[in-house]
Amino acid sequence: MIDSATMFRRNLRHVLRYPSMIVGTLSVPVIMLLLFSYIFGNTMSAGVGAAAGSADYIDYLVPGILLMTIASGAVQTAVSIRMDMNEGIVNRFRTMPVSRTSVVTGHVFGSVVQNVVVVVLVIGVGLALGFRPTAGLVEWVAVAGLVLLVSFAITWLAVALGLVAKTVEGASNTPLPLSFLLPFVSTTFIPLESLPSGTRWFAEYQPYTPIIETLRGLLIGGPIGHNGWLAAGWGVVLTVVGYLWSKKLFNRDPQPH
Repeated sequence: MIDSATMFRRNLRHVLRYPSMIVGTLSVPVIMLLLFSYIFGNTMSAGVGAAAGSADYIDYLVPGILLMTIASGAVQTAVSIRMDMNEGIVNRFRTMPVSRTSVVTGHVFGSVVQNVVVVVLVIGVGLALGFRPTAGLVEWVAVAGLVLLVSFAITWLAVALGLVAKTVEGASNTPLPLSFLLPFVSTTFIPLESLPSGTRWFAEYQPYTPIIETLRGLLIGGPIGHNGWLAAGWGVVLTVVGYLWSKKLFNRDPQPH
């Protein structure tokens, strides 16, 4: 536990020393928020109107952008762990009386904190653009819990994908399905009913859609139904899979000579 806390502080210092990491993670969701709310807003809102009632399109958009914000951090997490592996610092840690998994755990907790900070900033940008959530205290607590759970799930998967890659360049590409493909093929921008049949089936059964719909229901009201249980279930399953996969890959990595 002490070793994990030390590695966590190490990763926080990296974030504080290089604030461009937060700016980089923040840029993608903010650009998407501006692009789809201002440039495509009128066109997209026509398709959302029937599903979202009288809600403005930005109210519909922000919950999906929040998940995209968390997913955007996957690339930096994968690159960061791969850089540590390639630069030899991990081999140095292995020669010291340090818990083996603490290196990975430090990366995960550091990335989760960074994700939470960026999510708060994106909510602030959304409020400035006209986002008006109706959530009360209980709903905001539930949103915070779900954001943390999903952050852990995606971050653990990102660590595993960074360990799978052999180069830093490869690590920047392996998490792209998490950060771009799944958010776009979901209900981030339009409801399921507006998607083509084949895409609709994939969007309905992939993990991001119930998470987005749960965040949307908590933040702007409306039925959550079975999406809440699906969102929590996906979060737990992906966290466990990512953790076990990361641990196996990290322990399998060649030992120092």
